[in-house]
Amino acid sequence: MLYLWLSLPFLILLLIIALLPTLAPHFWESNRNRAFLVFILSAPLLIWLIKHEPLLLQHSLHEYFSFIVLLTSLYVISGGISLTGDLKATPSLNTAFLAFGAILANIIGTTGASMVLIRAFLKTNSERHHTHHLPVFFIFIVSNCAGLLTPLGDPPLFLGYLKGVPFFWTLKLWPMWLLTIGLLLLIFYFWDKKAYKSETKKDLKKDAQHILPLRLKGKRHLLILSGIIGGVFLPTPWREMIMLSLTLLSLAMGPKVARRENKFSWAPILEVAILFAGIFITMVPAMEFIKNQAPTFGITKPWHFFWATGLLSGALDNAPTYLTFFTLAQGLNLPAEIVGVSENVLKAISLGAVFMGANTYIGNGPNFMVRSIADHAGFKTPSFFGYTLYAACILLPIYFLIHFLFII
Repeated sequence: MLYLWLSLPFLILLLIIALLPTLAPHFWESNRNRAFLVFILSAPLLIWLIKHEPLLLQHSLHEYFSFIVLLTSLYVISGGISLTGDLKATPSLNTAFLAFGAILANIIGTTGASMVLIRAFLKTNSERHHTHHLPVFFIFIVSNCAGLLTPLGDPPLFLGYLKGVPFFWTLKLWPMWLLTIGLLLLIFYFWDKKAYKSETKKDLKKDAQHILPLRLKGKRHLLILSGIIGGVFLPTPWREMIMLSLTLLSLAMGPKVARRENKFSWAPILEVAILFAGIFITMVPAMEFIKNQAPTFGITKPWHFFWATGLLSGALDNAPTYLTFFTLAQGLNLPAEIVGVSENVLKAISLGAVFMGANTYIGNGPNFMVRSIADHAGFKTPSFFGYTLYAACILLPIYFLIHFLFII
């Protein structure tokens, strides 16, 4: 019962992350305000954990360090790679853009792929006017669903890797990835084809006259990224030392113009670091309570985990949601095939966290960043609830298909 009461700061923090971006956006924009809220909620619990559960706290902070080092390295290094250009914005080319992003997301993460590709994607379509759907599908595909195949792809999967899930296990999810990405690309192509036909001849002529070939700046950072990928397989602390060293190397290397074109800022990764510091501290008693009380929750079947993980991933953030249900599964008397979890349950948790992080703007880190970049580029993006309606209409049927075909 004590752990239940001690879980309140964790629940309050998750509610703050879910609600304040909508209820108090101006207040929430400040990392100072975020840090203040995190400190208020986590400091008393941190003191209690140091005194009563130092080993649990040490383990959680160790995972936080590995988690934030990977995200920071991918964010900083991909920020030094700039893709510029303005191609003819046909439905076929736009679909190819998203398909490439779907592959790239598994190599440099959904955040890295989103930041590298979004500006060129928007610039290519800047002469068109029927573009309301473009940022939405970019978030669906590149910023979320694409990152299913490797722990580098999406933060929840990397947390699973830190918990002991084998690095290449997620490759087993390729049928679900292929079906989901294939369907989304197909829907996007016909949607964009209809929108393209609605463009005026004047806009299409303008688009054809403003073609600039794609140009990649910061190619040397691609080599550094390959070092990050290789470093993932090293044990702690060598893994983190290599990643931090390569991140510093990336900052020291040019061309600086790539970061200027990307409008590189420390603010997004600082936001992630602040919020997850609070999450990794406050979740310690919550994870212990869930592990001890797991059999009483009634969530026992893979499809339970798929929908519970997924729906909460959209309402909150998919990384702590993944951890919550991963821990719950470990507390059940199920076949302990992978790190104390049955393979079917782990598959359900992974699919729910990655795919349904696309349900709202707050489901996954890159979602709001892509929306912000699109807004500043002059694209009209849906409101919070408008975007959620898009997700319900387009993604929900795919989730049911995944359920009936792959979730036992």
